[in-house]
Amino acid sequence: MIINKQNLSILHTGYMASFQGAFQGAVIDYDQIVMEVQSGTAIETYGWLGATTRFREWLGDRVIQNLALHDYSIKNKTFENTVGVPREAIEDDQYGTYNTLMAQLGQDAKEHPAELVYAHLKNGFTGKCYDGQSFFDTDHPVIGANGQETSVSNFQGGSGTAWFLLDVTRMMRPIILQKRKNYQFVSKTGETDSNVFDRKEFVWGVDARLNVGYGLWQLAYASKEALDADSFNAAYAAMQELKGDNARPLGIRPKLLVVPPSMRATALEVVKAERNAAGATNINRDVVDVLVTPWLA
Repeated sequence: MIINKQNLSILHTGYMASFQGAFQGAVIDYDQIVMEVQSGTAIETYGWLGATTRFREWLGDRVIQNLALHDYSIKNKTFENTVGVPREAIEDDQYGTYNTLMAQLGQDAKEHPAELVYAHLKNGFTGKCYDGQSFFDTDHPVIGANGQETSVSNFQGGSGTAWFLLDVTRMMRPIILQKRKNYQFVSKTGETDSNVFDRKEFVWGVDARLNVGYGLWQLAYASKEALDADSFNAAYAAMQELKGDNARPLGIRPKLLVVPPSMRATALEVVKAERNAAGATNINRDVVDVLVTPWLA
């Protein structure tokens, strides 16, 4: 290929098509557990997290509910992924072999949030949420019916491999995926660009601004106990029994069991098998879906 502006533009169009095709075709599963938020600034503050409201019979004037504000914010971060194509590869008409690399950039971009989302879930035993406690903790402060603060847990305990039970039926989700700038495919192909002039290399890359944070801890329950019918039932009941401030029932509905690959068979046996190990009907069959993700390995 003769290297000129027109041919480089055609080459860029072809590479972008490979990127976009792979981006659109990549399969994701993290979207089940995140609330995606479009960000308009460097840092977004979620002061309303943890606020609880409830309907009341309208007698007299409306009662404005005072919502406790929390100083919880998520700062956007910038990420990039860049590849180079040697000038000689373009001159010798070998540029087509790089379409696969551009497609891999597209797949990487589509899957990149999964790396952030599942790392955040995995680190929830130390990462802080809106109330200042670890996301998975035994000591979340909640105001009881008597107006006194009490401690509520969303961690079953144990010391083994972690598994997670999530309520993904609500507008709010356990994890917040905050996007400031979506993944953008760009290039540096000018003859006077330093990469071309100094290193004989044309560059294509992807960049984005985003970050993740914790949503409502009430929508997630973690355990490091062995996953069996007893521990699952205890976790399921604990979530459904959760109450907000002033003993208001939250109506939590666990719907997703998230496990690493090493627990796939166990998870399917607990909530998908028709019968349990004793041959009796499995009362937990299909009560939740199972999500097995390599990002928790």
